[in-house]
Amino acid sequence: MTMKILNHARILAGFILAGLWLSSVAAERSQPTEFFRAGPEVSKYVVIITGPTVGQDNEAKFRRWSRSLYNILLQDYGYSDETVTLLYQHGLETHLAAMQDEDGEDSQSAPPLDGAATAADIRTAFAGLAETVTAGDQLTVFLIGHGSDPDGSRGTEGRPDAKFNIVGPDLTGPEFAALLQPFRQQDVVVVNTTSASYGFAAALSDEGRVVISATRSPRERYDPVFPRYFIEALAGHNGDRDKNQRVSMLEAFHYAKLSVTGWYEEQGRLAPEHAGLDDNGDGSFSLSPASGGDDGGLAEIAYLDNLRQDGRRLGREALALKARMQDLEREVFILRGRKAEFLADDYWGRMEALLVNLARTAERFDEVR
Repeated sequence: MTMKILNHARILAGFILAGLWLSSVAAERSQPTEFFRAGPEVSKYVVIITGPTVGQDNEAKFRRWSRSLYNILLQDYGYSDETVTLLYQHGLETHLAAMQDEDGEDSQSAPPLDGAATAADIRTAFAGLAETVTAGDQLTVFLIGHGSDPDGSRGTEGRPDAKFNIVGPDLTGPEFAALLQPFRQQDVVVVNTTSASYGFAAALSDEGRVVISATRSPRERYDPVFPRYFIEALAGHNGDRDKNQRVSMLEAFHYAKLSVTGWYEEQGRLAPEHAGLDDNGDGSFSLSPASGGDDGGLAEIAYLDNLRQDGRRLGREALALKARMQDLEREVFILRGRKAEFLADDYWGRMEALLVNLARTAERFDEVR
């Protein structure tokens, strides 16, 4: 083995094994192995839905978050106007008028709008995507705005369901879950950044699905700052804690959660929001996923970056090598989550083989890209 390969192996082993902060998961957790596979044949789609608000400050904030997220997806993650759907508050006229904001930005800088945040436009958007996606594709949904959960009952015994506030009749959690039903053969991520998001998000829990909620209790009804920091985690790959030049949903979650805690400490206030993550389908959100609970394994291998778009700038061999690198990283994370299932020598033998293979693939990728 050449010294260069050894160096690659040491570096990669460092970021993988240093990532134990992400995977000190309970030994009994079983890790699904068919979800969130990487490959240039996988198409990824994002839907951003920004609901209405009251007050100029909130409106400017939601507008800023929506615009930032849209631009980050296109500039840093390989998406296009065709693969990102933006449904914004009251629609095009309100959207363009709002773009004449306090920063003096012209309406021409506004992201293209695909509809308003109404039940009709939302259903139309998901119906269109259901006809576009193929098996193995990925759909990520971001909800920005306000939520409501009158009593935290999640619809039991005839009481109201938690809702995502839109223009006109609001959507309940079960209604939104029905919109996701056609995507059973796709990998799905939902990031609900609204106030009182827990009950709504819990209704979306399902096998093979990553669901993130800005709040962990129906009593957390104040506007959260979580969305600001979740988007910041994606910007410039700030949340890339293991330094593999990618940001997983788990990394973005932890980055945002730690930043929220720090923000409230600076304000000298008790935090009125506690984000949670569920990716094992039980509807119970972990406050510290992959730190002793059952959640975190899927979120650790769920990424936004889009290999299909890399085909525009990479040659065929480089693209195949990058896909192989991502697949090997994925296998390392999955193996690490299943460590308790193996004898020590078997586990470390498998891990060494994966890391050496990853190092050699990375070396070749550096040579041909």
